[in-house]
Amino acid sequence: MSKHILVVDDDALLRRSLAFNLEKNGYRVSTAATAEDALQLARRDPPDLILLDIGLPGMDGVDALKEFRRQADTPVIFVTARRSELDEILGLELGADDYITKPFKFETLLAHIKAVLRRAARSAAPAPEAQAVQVGCLRIDPAAHSVTLNGQSVELTPREFAILHTLALNAGRVVSTDDLLNQVWGAEYAGEPQAVYVYIRWLREKIETDPTEPRRILTVRGVGYKLEPEGF
Repeated sequence: MSKHILVVDDDALLRRSLAFNLEKNGYRVSTAATAEDALQLARRDPPDLILLDIGLPGMDGVDALKEFRRQADTPVIFVTARRSELDEILGLELGADDYITKPFKFETLLAHIKAVLRRAARSAAPAPEAQAVQVGCLRIDPAAHSVTLNGQSVELTPREFAILHTLALNAGRVVSTDDLLNQVWGAEYAGEPQAVYVYIRWLREKIETDPTEPRRILTVRGVGYKLEPEGF
């Protein structure tokens, strides 16, 4: 089945051009001029990937990304008009999957889309034969794609699950940011390592007693992150 891409941009000419070229390359495409319309479309017909312009009228791309993340863990490529906008996005620690700056060649965008979809497919499908991992009161079962903490189920997105599973397999040892990017996003990831920090923050909100004083997922500055068994 063709992958479904949602293009969100207030430039009508660009929307039509992207839709035409993406459809020529075998994708199914929906388009929206505003974030509000895009959110409704995504609820009715969930996309496999979203191309999201930051400079939208009304709700901008930054707020739209937050809303999309509440709906699902759909991969998002931010389309920005200026490098300064990209710097602002990273400063807000939003964790989009990739970024591309206008103007761009369609071939460049297509390469980004293919890479992000490949990474999403890998992170969403842990090997079913993988053994369950127990770290104190935390249990991670890749076959069932389930996580329990003190016997209570913890709902994680596919990427959050992949990061936690990677850390649990190395419990008590530091996993570098580069290793997390390699194992979760894939070796071809061309985005910013800041994305790792964003997902770590979201994980802490779900498994830490006090996310502002983490005792389970520890930061080793300048290196990476460690799942601390004594925290459980």
